[in-house]
Amino acid sequence: MIGVFDSGIGGLTVLRELVRRLPGYRMVYFGDTARTPYGTKSPETIIRYAIEDTEYLLKRGARVIVVACHSASSVATEALKERFPDIPIFEVVTPSVSKALRVTRKKVIGVIGTRATIGSGIYQRLIKDRDPEVKVYGNACPLLVPLVEEGWLKKPETRMIVKKCLLPLKMRGMDTLILGCTHYPVLKKVIQAKAGKRVTLVDPAEELAEEVKVYLDNYPELSRELEKDGEPLILVSDLTPAFSRIARIFLGRKVNLVKAEDAPS
Repeated sequence: MIGVFDSGIGGLTVLRELVRRLPGYRMVYFGDTARTPYGTKSPETIIRYAIEDTEYLLKRGARVIVVACHSASSVATEALKERFPDIPIFEVVTPSVSKALRVTRKKVIGVIGTRATIGSGIYQRLIKDRDPEVKVYGNACPLLVPLVEEGWLKKPETRMIVKKCLLPLKMRGMDTLILGCTHYPVLKKVIQAKAGKRVTLVDPAEELAEEVKVYLDNYPELSRELEKDGEPLILVSDLTPAFSRIARIFLGRKVNLVKAEDAPS
């Protein structure tokens, strides 16, 4: 079983891409909706939450862990790999870095994300480590997550805020933009329109899902051990009608959310 966790519902964009690339694999998703968002928490708290989320998924039978949360990926990945050395752990940041470095033409990359992700400097460090000549500029866009969760995908207010979020990066001359939050792919059309057609968008959900697929293709023994068939089980730590509505936006279809404490063992 492949286990996926996020601070809330946004990681369903990653689950959607995993299902597309790995049809038939059994998957369990855990959204920590009772403690969302992680992006406003301290690094110590995010690490603790990420460890707890991973332990929960492992207890449910996960053999592979996918960290679909940018905030957790940015600050907790090393702690997770130290705590669980025998478990393949994939995070959402590194695949985006690889793609951005492949597609940038002018070596000017922009990143938008939560305050925790941008404040961590993780993208700048990883990109500079691999190519010191690349210029990387980040901008925190905290208003985009609540707009997505309200379903304001086509509102003029959303377009205006996206434009303001991207302006500092456009002024720096970016030719590539990393969507550093799993909520943002839902706004991809708006972001592309405001960024301009010459800017290449990097979707972290697509890149992460492809990395997991390549890994399993290269480790057929593990792939055979993973349970197959069945719809993904989507668990949340708190359940409200609003979460069900939001989840439908991310997966693009009706979603059956189950409160974690009520889930069958």
